[in-house]
Amino acid sequence: MYKYDDYDHRIIGERVAQYRGQTQRYLAGELSDAQFLPLRLQNGLYRQRLAPMLRIAIPYGTLSSRQLRKLAEISRKYDKGYGHFSTRQNMQLNWPKLEEVPDILAELATVEMHAIQTSGNCIRNTTADQFSGVAADEIEDARPYCEIIRQWSTFHPEFAFLPRKFKIAVCGSEQDRAATYVHDIGIEIVRDATTHETGFKIAVGGGLGRTPIVGEVICDFLPKQHLLTYLEAILRVYNQLGRRDNKFKARIKILVKAMGPDAFRAKVEDEWKFLKDGPSTLTDAEFNFAKSFFQPPAYAAIDPLAADTVLNKQSADYAAFARWLKYNTHPHKQAGYAIVTLSLKQTGFAPGDCTAEQMEAVADLADQYGFGELRSSHNQNLILPDIRKTDLLAVWQAVDKLGFATPNIGHLTDIICCPGGDYCSLANAKSIPVAEAIQRRFDDLDYLYDLGELHLNISGCMNACGHHHVGHIGILGVDKKGAEFYQISLGGNQGKDTSLGAILGPSFSQADVPDVIEKILDVYVENRIEDESFLNTYRRIGLEPFKGAVYAK
Repeated sequence: MYKYDDYDHRIIGERVAQYRGQTQRYLAGELSDAQFLPLRLQNGLYRQRLAPMLRIAIPYGTLSSRQLRKLAEISRKYDKGYGHFSTRQNMQLNWPKLEEVPDILAELATVEMHAIQTSGNCIRNTTADQFSGVAADEIEDARPYCEIIRQWSTFHPEFAFLPRKFKIAVCGSEQDRAATYVHDIGIEIVRDATTHETGFKIAVGGGLGRTPIVGEVICDFLPKQHLLTYLEAILRVYNQLGRRDNKFKARIKILVKAMGPDAFRAKVEDEWKFLKDGPSTLTDAEFNFAKSFFQPPAYAAIDPLAADTVLNKQSADYAAFARWLKYNTHPHKQAGYAIVTLSLKQTGFAPGDCTAEQMEAVADLADQYGFGELRSSHNQNLILPDIRKTDLLAVWQAVDKLGFATPNIGHLTDIICCPGGDYCSLANAKSIPVAEAIQRRFDDLDYLYDLGELHLNISGCMNACGHHHVGHIGILGVDKKGAEFYQISLGGNQGKDTSLGAILGPSFSQADVPDVIEKILDVYVENRIEDESFLNTYRRIGLEPFKGAVYAK
């Protein structure tokens, strides 16, 4: 992972000192709320329903064990002993004291972490596939390019006050695990069929929220050296033409939709003429420097057949281990190794939450069985990226004690869920109780496995932090005359064939939601053909059979 140099340490230290002074001036009454607002936002501090919320950046979801231990220490010292991993691969503290936030930022700086630009109308944390660098289906590791984008975008004066917040995702694998096409800019690493060189497919204008839109591809193959100049051209067009009079129409997706993708592409190309081959053009030396921080670790030479033989025997001896092995481990590009996903979706706990004790234990596992590295995922889980297959049984036994071994990855109860009305001042309804009610109703693992891959996402409001629009089943909290209700959508998907869910119909009370989900699942089971997924069944039969069953009198 990237290591700070002297310049990085100095600039982060200066930012901490700067924000400490700003906080002191605000608390002394020398800065108004309006003056303090952009200062705290660009340092990751929100005001939530009951307390401030601090969003800590985890660039492209990559963490060291040392950093995770620091997050545990901070959550215990300055918060209530836990943190929340978000769909942006960041971690959020829900109860910090405003006056202590500068101290938190100072402690983060000691382990090369920060909260810069995790909020505000700027370029937010760049996200990537949580399996980057180790995925068996990887075309190329996305993390070096994410790091290049991070360094370019952090403190970039031209993009400090954009019309609205701006999000970038990079996908380097055959399967899109980063929801790339619902970002302001989605970058897909592709290989040229003739030269076999890798470059970038660029999509622009994706996003969820009040107006969900799938991004439009405006460049099918961008040579690598032009990555920053092309992104800069896009941002300049947005900065010049994006609306600033109405925050609900300020995102780049509205601009792209209003202009049309062809006209927007032409505008970008015109702007790019002034930037292409200029100072921001990347060189091989710069690529090699970025890649030097993401070299493969010292993998052991493991006989894959022997390792699989051991695993087969262990699976025969432990049925629960066999289930976990099938659903919570993933193919690794290195023979004899596996990727392990730790499920932060245990029933009775808020999806994505992790206690200080759990963080410390997971950090220990990363050191003992891996190479001291972890990942956070868009799906609000944690990942141990480099585990020997011969160690998987021991890892399973350890994570089972932590409550992270629920064998449900990619299934109905592996729910993406925003904090909702329990914390967020923007939420119309609570999300966490709905997630728990669904997990309790559908706790039969055999039934979950029979349903197959099924993604259920919950958002407490139209801001869509829970990505409900791209859930196979999406749930949105809505306010009806002061009462909490929930709108259901079907058919969303976050992959390379991204689709937005269609609203089923009128909303439901919280108590009714599990019953509604059960009726939806019954329609799927009754109509599916052999081995057909929920998404494919929905795409084949459409919305009406589900609507008819749910609203039947």
